[in-house]
Amino acid sequence: MNLEVGLKDILLASPLIVLFLFSLIPLAIKVIKGNKEQNATATLIIAIIGLAVTAGLLFVFGGSDRTAFNNQLLFDGLTQWVSIVAIIGSVGALTMIYDNPATRGKQFSELIFLTMNSILGMIILVSAVNLLTVFIGLELMSLSLYLMIAMSHEQKLSKEAAIKYFVLGSFASAIFLYGVSFVFGSAGTVNITDFMQSAATLVKTNKLFLFGIVFIIIGFCFKISIAPFHAWTPDVYQGSPTPITSFMATAVKAVSFAALLRVIATQTLIGSQNLFDVLQWLAVITMTVGNVAAILQSNLKRVLAYSSVAHSGYLLVGVITAGISQNSAYSASSVVFYLFGYTLMTMGAFAIVSLMEKNENMSITVDGLAGFAKRQPILSMCLTICLLSMAGLPPTLGFFGKFYLFSAAVSEGLLWLALWGVINSVISVYYYLKPIVMMYMKDGEADVAQSSVHATTVTALACAILIILVGIFSGPLYEVIEKSLS
Repeated sequence: MNLEVGLKDILLASPLIVLFLFSLIPLAIKVIKGNKEQNATATLIIAIIGLAVTAGLLFVFGGSDRTAFNNQLLFDGLTQWVSIVAIIGSVGALTMIYDNPATRGKQFSELIFLTMNSILGMIILVSAVNLLTVFIGLELMSLSLYLMIAMSHEQKLSKEAAIKYFVLGSFASAIFLYGVSFVFGSAGTVNITDFMQSAATLVKTNKLFLFGIVFIIIGFCFKISIAPFHAWTPDVYQGSPTPITSFMATAVKAVSFAALLRVIATQTLIGSQNLFDVLQWLAVITMTVGNVAAILQSNLKRVLAYSSVAHSGYLLVGVITAGISQNSAYSASSVVFYLFGYTLMTMGAFAIVSLMEKNENMSITVDGLAGFAKRQPILSMCLTICLLSMAGLPPTLGFFGKFYLFSAAVSEGLLWLALWGVINSVISVYYYLKPIVMMYMKDGEADVAQSSVHATTVTALACAILIILVGIFSGPLYEVIEKSLS
């Protein structure tokens, strides 16, 4: 095995190197200044510049199916696009961290450092084709998140959320590693590209390999909130600071789905009808449980948490479709496109929640939105656009995301899955319209916090505008994504 590191490896990994170096700058400045927190605006600008440079390097060196470090990392179209989606989600989260009362002030530099290192883990996760490298990316992403949640200025729910997420996340990682050991024992390798051609046969003929793949999928199911492995989601989403919740719901979900997509794209589902059937039912159960449970919630963050579970069910339909398709580029493109749209609309909704939080202990309820449209008509319109997009109503980005996702399923003969997706989209309209009704048709005192919240306002406005504009002109973007993935 050739273990030499060449210039090509360094260039391909340059986004990771640059991101890590930029993450050190806020901490280094703080240490030099005697451990005193410096100008938060300057720190935020440094972080955003670092992310922008990382995104630029991903476009320059990624997207050409080039591998680095002896085929440990693959910089293809999937790595490029999902990393960009994760960076978009993280920029939104950083602006909310800057404004939110639960995260601003003390330890802001540490939060920026952890956020950027979590993104570093995400890019490793989405680019990794060696299952052990996948695990390294997964843990770097997750360990940073556990600390970010626990560092909230809120002293009760956030600590509980951090412990729950840590315990269940560790349990999921253990299951994932257990599955990797079985894959190595039966296939003789943990590199996805090495067993990709023989995976369908191995699943059919080797029970140990099937056992390993099942455990790897279960490990991912925890991360992406697939029922019945979703129980942590509403509690952790509610207890975490809203900016961190937005980060988990967008960037973390995007890269976790991309990593699962790489595993499923080995066409293991073709070799095991039972695994194929179970995953289909998990998709149906997940979207149904998410939508029905969301109707019963009064806390707005819990509504969005169960909404996130439902969207995981929709996305799993796309992943399954890619797993059985001979030409998976169309199905994989629909997943990436949906992740892009989902990131914008979820980030926009959480931005509005963050704006309304006047202190770290405040909880926003659906009924608490009453009168918001009278006081903040522009922000109310932004939240309305985000919610309607989540429901999948035209001409929003959410509608076209579901259209491409379900069209791909129908083209592969999964008509019943697409039908369940449509039924659940109809169910979801109820709890997405309820906050809109409260804002526009009920009198109340809902308003944003009076402190400086300009960065988060920009995030909310940008999300709403992009949801409409990209929705109307979704065709060209989808074609670009499909071309880069084929």
